[in-house]
Amino acid sequence: MKPLPPGSTIGIIGGGQLGRMMAMAAAQLGYRCHIYAPEASGPASDVSAKWVQGRYDDAQALLAFAKGVSVVTFEFENIEPAPLKPLAAKTPLYPPLSALEIGQDRIREKRFAADCGGRTADWAEVNSRADLDIALVKIGVPAILKTVRFGYDGKGQARIMRPEDADAAWEALGPGAPLILEAMVPFQHEFSLIVARDSAGRVAFYDVPANVHKDGILAQSTVPAPDPVLEQVPAARSFARKLAEKLDYVGVFTIEFFAGKEGPVFNEMAPRVHNSGHWTIEGAETSQFENHFRAITGLPLGSTKTRGKMIQMDNLIGDQADDWLELAAEPGVHLHLYGKHEARPGRKMGHVTRISE
Repeated sequence: MKPLPPGSTIGIIGGGQLGRMMAMAAAQLGYRCHIYAPEASGPASDVSAKWVQGRYDDAQALLAFAKGVSVVTFEFENIEPAPLKPLAAKTPLYPPLSALEIGQDRIREKRFAADCGGRTADWAEVNSRADLDIALVKIGVPAILKTVRFGYDGKGQARIMRPEDADAAWEALGPGAPLILEAMVPFQHEFSLIVARDSAGRVAFYDVPANVHKDGILAQSTVPAPDPVLEQVPAARSFARKLAEKLDYVGVFTIEFFAGKEGPVFNEMAPRVHNSGHWTIEGAETSQFENHFRAITGLPLGSTKTRGKMIQMDNLIGDQADDWLELAAEPGVHLHLYGKHEARPGRKMGHVTRISE
């Protein structure tokens, strides 16, 4: 890939907080960002050169948007791939559409992970109420019923702790949407790999954060992870390399794992920058956002070396962001607010990062 010169324009599909932090990193490298999103404005509008309002399913509008940029990327995976195909035929699109198609479909994702040698939780496809009963006999309880597509931050999920919970779970998520039933995996810790890969196939890994979720939403990431996680990192990285090579991936991606008794258990892949990598803004020599742009513009990948001995990133969810003044006064705290106007329960309003020497 020929390096894209500074001053070039990059298109980002999606204008949320990830798009905001992506645009800020791109500006540091001398690039301008244009945002395409269905809303009239969003967190990324404060820091981007241009905002284009359009539907994600409007292929012609996406194609027109791409004519004004040199390369296109996206900030989240809940976008239909079909309208992006005409765009990808005319303008470089990274990560590749194949990664988007797999990353947004839990069943395809599970099968692809197995093809790459990964181990997943037991699962079964559910397309009817009768299917759910059959799946529960196969999988057992406790289990989680999930939508196959368009679920994030605990949305599109229902726990089945006892067989009697099946009716309520089905009513909450079905009928109509394709579903998947997944066994709940016994684990000590959750962790994620943040990986950067360039067009020449060079791969860079960040140190692994241990993650804590509350109500399905990431609450905290800590680096370094505890020893039981670190013992599983070599196997997880080997799997990630295979996955990236099969996809011919370009950019940053994240894989979430459970630290199981017999090794890492694949949970899901995000073909984009990720919440569990926000600590890299201050905590690594090159942030995940900068390395994403380095990869898709043909620049050399930056060092992923960690700064400091202990790093903790906490999400500010809902009204937790109301404590912004106290947090800003706390020594050593790096405060990030996303510019969202309304704090709702379960909504990510910002994050803070603390680095200990």
